[in-house]
Amino acid sequence: MQIRWKQLLIQFLIWSLAEVVLTSIGLDDLADYSEYRLSSKNVAIAPIVLIL
Repeated sequence: MQIRWKQLLIQFLIWSLAEVVLTSIGLDDLADYSEYRLSSKNVAIAPIVLIL
């Protein structure tokens, strides 16, 4: 397994910079949502049962 250190470092620095900037202007929730969207590829939907 070969790790692409340069690409990993660049992605980490961009992520860190985005976190700092968004936190400083109060939009950290936006960063958290984008992380959620990137990491969640499988979504399970629970069926809704109506009791009549």
